[in-house]
Amino acid sequence: MKNIIVTGTSRGIGYELALKFANAGHQVLAISRKTPRILIENKNITCLPVDLSNEADLDKVQDFLSTTWKKVDAIVHNAGSFMLKPFSETEQKDFEDIYKVNVFAVANLTRICLPFLQKGSHVVTISSMGGIQGSLKFAGLAAYSSSKGAVITLSELLAEEYKERGISFNVLALGAVQTEMLEEAFPGYQAPIKANEMADYIFDFTLTGNKYYNGKVLQVSSTNP
Repeated sequence: MKNIIVTGTSRGIGYELALKFANAGHQVLAISRKTPRILIENKNITCLPVDLSNEADLDKVQDFLSTTWKKVDAIVHNAGSFMLKPFSETEQKDFEDIYKVNVFAVANLTRICLPFLQKGSHVVTISSMGGIQGSLKFAGLAAYSSSKGAVITLSELLAEEYKERGISFNVLALGAVQTEMLEEAFPGYQAPIKANEMADYIFDFTLTGNKYYNGKVLQVSSTNP
């Protein structure tokens, strides 16, 4: 059984994913600002209330890893911050707020986990089709989609930097999935894939994808949106 960190577990894909790993017998560190009771009650899940936009708050993760787990087999960077706003109305702070969660938190949490990652560990970052060069883009998502492009490049660089240690870094760029975030972006739109269905795919990829990929970006999209 593996030790797996999942961020953004208060709802949607992250919530479903934490439960799937735990119910399969893996130990899960669920990181989110809000913690659903069903996760707290699962014996295989440790819930840490962490504000990923606050670097100092990540000290809780380092303390837990140092005293309890000692090793990390996989990380799923699933947490995401979203904003729909015309570019002309945005300010620097809008971009900073989005990047703190979608980019800086990914870098900071990965850095904290590095001493606990080992040969065979798999770091999976959940990006978006909006971050893929040449993909269909949507007005009002300048901060969000550009941040999702940034973590793609970050993962490619980390895969190269840590390949000698046998740590794999891959990205899943998701298309439309029926989540609260999708509803915020496209009110009334019904995606063909539900959160629990996408969680099934990410579950399998996290456990086995590093056998076949490193430094890769997989486009997991049937529609966009």
